[in-house]
Amino acid sequence: MSIFFSIAVRHILSRKRQSFVSLLGIIIGVAFFLAISSLMQGSQNDFIKRLIDNSPHISVHDEYRNAKEQPVQKLYKDRVVELRSIQPLPETRGIRGYKQVVEDLKRRPGVRASATLTGQAILNYAGRDNSIVLNGMIPADMKDLTTVEENMIDGSVDDLISNRNGVIVGAELCRRLMLERGDNITLTASTGQVRTFKIVGIFRTGSLDYDDKQAFTDIKRVQAMMNKSNRANTIIIKMDDSSKAQKLADEVEAATGYKSVSWQEASEDIMSTLAIRNVIMYTVVSAVLLVAAFGIYNIIFTIIMEKQKDIAILKSMGFLAGDIQWIFIIQGCILGVAGVIFGLPLGCCLMLALEQITFEPPGVSEPIQMPIDWSAPQFFIAGAFAFFAAVLASYLPAKKGASVMPVQILRGGQ
Repeated sequence: MSIFFSIAVRHILSRKRQSFVSLLGIIIGVAFFLAISSLMQGSQNDFIKRLIDNSPHISVHDEYRNAKEQPVQKLYKDRVVELRSIQPLPETRGIRGYKQVVEDLKRRPGVRASATLTGQAILNYAGRDNSIVLNGMIPADMKDLTTVEENMIDGSVDDLISNRNGVIVGAELCRRLMLERGDNITLTASTGQVRTFKIVGIFRTGSLDYDDKQAFTDIKRVQAMMNKSNRANTIIIKMDDSSKAQKLADEVEAATGYKSVSWQEASEDIMSTLAIRNVIMYTVVSAVLLVAAFGIYNIIFTIIMEKQKDIAILKSMGFLAGDIQWIFIIQGCILGVAGVIFGLPLGCCLMLALEQITFEPPGVSEPIQMPIDWSAPQFFIAGAFAFFAAVLASYLPAKKGASVMPVQILRGGQ
């Protein structure tokens, strides 16, 4: 192998300018591949964080996925039965035995769960009625199961723990109604119950609709307002490994009977769009490296055409066709490895430059930075694809070099 390597290096150095141009193409290709893929992956991670991590990984609702089987259907299982205008009997909605369900979920490793009671309320302020979604939760669970704490711009969830008559509202609602922390607001539930709450915290997620319509308070206060004592209509679940959410949701639904929706099911259309976008992105950035690989193909093919007498001499000395092929493949490997070694640092420089870019899209109150993904898989994919492209580009002309007939060349034949 040392002889093969030595000959390969000599061939590359015999055409320094062309080899440098080919190497430069690989370096630039790796850098742009890394910068673009990390930007696209970073934007995807940011998108998922904003739209999915702001919500529970699994939501268990106080409803059933399918309508209950009616007695006449049970009686005539093998008959065609048509039912019309069936109205369910009135009942107090809620998840039965929710406390036991929550405790069972908490016993699972890497799973956090809490019960919530969510309902509509009317905020009456300065003669204006505003519809909001009132989320009743155990304040101590809000830090682990929601992003409210990390999105707080004034106050803290701890203030809600110390003041059970407090409420946390969104920044957009406060801006629109000119509210501040410490103000009192009056909320009216659909049951007619009226309660006065004190604003103890303000959050901003960046979603105008969420920041305008959502409010959080102690679950006991919501139960009293909705006349649903000791009731909860949703169980929210967060997992350390969110990719396993669908499996756990199926298990919970099978055990409780209540509809359990994972974030994958709720965002199926979004995930399909992201998958298509990734295919398009990798296709585009791969084209950059494929174009650069043609430079390697060209330089090795030229060397083969120029060194046919040398190849013939090597074969007459005992080198096999496979040995000749290895010499030229090693040339591609050398150019590929060098391109990766110099291309990855250049790609990091491009990524740092992209991170410094900030812009303000219309309707956004705060500047946005370009999201960059610095995870190791991005570097591995860029390096591996560049190396593979370089080896493939050298393999095709290497086969031609290995097929050279030494007798014809030494006799001056074509």
